[in-house]
Amino acid sequence: MKNKITNEDLNLTANTIRGLAMDGVQRANSGHPGMPMGMADVASVLFLKYINHCPTNPAWINRDRFVLSGGHGCMLLYSMLHLSGYDLPLSELSLFRQWNSKTPGHPEYGHTPGVETTTGPLGQGCGNAVGMAIAERMLAERFNEEDFQPIDHHTFVMCGDGDLMEGISHEVFSTAGHLGLNKLTLFYDSNKITIEGSTDLACSDNVKKRFQGYNWNVIETDGHDYDQIDKSIRKALREKSRPTIIICYTHIAHGSPNKHDTSSAHGEPLGPDEVKATKKNIGLPEDKDFYVPEKVKELFSARLAKLQRMEAKWQKNFKKYCQSHMDKADLWKKHFEDIIPENINDLLPTFDPSKPVASRAASGSVLQKLAAAIPQLVGGSADLAPSNKSFINNVPAIKPGSFAGRNFHFGVREHGMGSILNGIVLHGGFHVYGATFFVFSDYCRPTLRLAAIMKLPVIYVFTHDSFYVGEDGPTHEPVEQMASLRCMPNMTVIRPADPTETAAAWVAALKNKTGPTALLLTRQNLPVIDRSKYPAASSLEKGAYTLLQTGQGAPSMILIASGSEVNLAVEAAGILSKEHNVRVVSMPSWELFEKQSATYRNEVLPQTCHMKLAVEAGCSMGWQKYTGDRGRTICLDRFGASAPYKVLAEKFGFTVQNVVSVAKEMAAANR
Repeated sequence: MKNKITNEDLNLTANTIRGLAMDGVQRANSGHPGMPMGMADVASVLFLKYINHCPTNPAWINRDRFVLSGGHGCMLLYSMLHLSGYDLPLSELSLFRQWNSKTPGHPEYGHTPGVETTTGPLGQGCGNAVGMAIAERMLAERFNEEDFQPIDHHTFVMCGDGDLMEGISHEVFSTAGHLGLNKLTLFYDSNKITIEGSTDLACSDNVKKRFQGYNWNVIETDGHDYDQIDKSIRKALREKSRPTIIICYTHIAHGSPNKHDTSSAHGEPLGPDEVKATKKNIGLPEDKDFYVPEKVKELFSARLAKLQRMEAKWQKNFKKYCQSHMDKADLWKKHFEDIIPENINDLLPTFDPSKPVASRAASGSVLQKLAAAIPQLVGGSADLAPSNKSFINNVPAIKPGSFAGRNFHFGVREHGMGSILNGIVLHGGFHVYGATFFVFSDYCRPTLRLAAIMKLPVIYVFTHDSFYVGEDGPTHEPVEQMASLRCMPNMTVIRPADPTETAAAWVAALKNKTGPTALLLTRQNLPVIDRSKYPAASSLEKGAYTLLQTGQGAPSMILIASGSEVNLAVEAAGILSKEHNVRVVSMPSWELFEKQSATYRNEVLPQTCHMKLAVEAGCSMGWQKYTGDRGRTICLDRFGASAPYKVLAEKFGFTVQNVVSVAKEMAAANR
């Protein structure tokens, strides 16, 4: 196939892409035509000669991955998917950016066949691609045998100047260079144009030296010279020890007589007259929209046939592999179907009620038990593993040249960690977790949001969950973070009350396959709730449950708490029981609670009880939904302070005495 495709063929293909990109943006009167037009030549060579995928089986696990990190240029991706043979007809390209079309304004994972990840926020796709490349290497270590290598593919990612300006690109590309991800190839669209004008306005980086400093293989090429592009890709694929960046010197809106090299071509339609002028300039019919020449159809049809044969051969060999390596076949199923043991609750550690334990420490104990039974569970920390107890014991870490381990050392890179975790999940084969201090969830919030958008089952272990961090002071004491995560669609937040709930929280997180889960864990020790006297910790899966009630019948007062404040509520209930029938509700997860039936929710928090007091070491935003207009909260609507945590608890009102006092004030106001 390589010898049959001429530069004339590639030029016709590239100009076809330019025409489709111009027409899609012009029809929508919205979008970004410049980047697709500038990188059309690179895309033509890459898709017609090198990327191994199967458009008729988009889920083929051994496909090469292609990530368009600069998602604003998605008409390039949509054009390539259509031409390659994915289920994306021209009619969908003509509906670019329209309601319910398969061609939204930025690529959306799970929405358009062939789209590997949701991109748009610049730099995120770069991190996803690094995660995909890591997953490929890890799976190859686990499953490849001499007679057959079921995992052997590349990850290609396209980025632009904006991606490289975003700080996340440093985090993830530094990681990739450190690990020596030689099957990762980055195409950098160096057109020196951003929305405001020339990149010289804000940036004078030497990208070549920057990536050489990361230990990358650096190749430079004319992004409009087919022979140079082809040679560069071949060099990249031969690299054995480093990831490769191909710096493609291009012109934005290449082919446009008047918009060539202009910032307006980045994010504006060219205009009807300029579209016609450009089509005339590049040899396309001026009066035909969304035009695909027969020759281009033939080229991609031939390429599709070859790719289908490749995929069919892999399937045949994989069947033989499974028969020859039954142990590997069983492990493969666990990895790719993400099988959680049915007896998972029986595997959890037990905790002595006489010995208080921090929920972060309990989480570490739980993790060891789960990791032993769930081989696909892998994860790491942003340089905080000793503190957040997130290291899987007795197994190695991922490191340069060795990908057989299960622990990641992400370094001080929360943002990069999040995007890499997303990429690993998108690749398939692993259930992942990432850990840091809860206050630093701010550093990885963009990646949390994208995980939620894509409904990826990433688990976040956020320790040091409140002002009880103490002496480190307000910079390290989360206040508003809990509310900020709770308002994120598809995010499940769980703040367990004690070690037994912590174990149940891990189970709930592993079973949540439709979105990310954040586990909020304490630094300080918590009393272990004696489950022989109180309801089982598995009640956590309902989000909230009645932990105790001091009298019979309907409660006259309800204390609602999460995490470390549950014990406060229990002690306060004992004092208040002299005057009230008090119910204590442990509410570790609003999201899980909202998934329960209205009947159950009313049983736990009956509307007839107007005296509801919420106690939680975070801001009060949102609690009124559960306390009602006549209820109260004991929360923290200010930043923390530096002092021993017991002093802070007293100063901020998180004491049994204050809970009792506020509850009595609430009762007096409700008389």
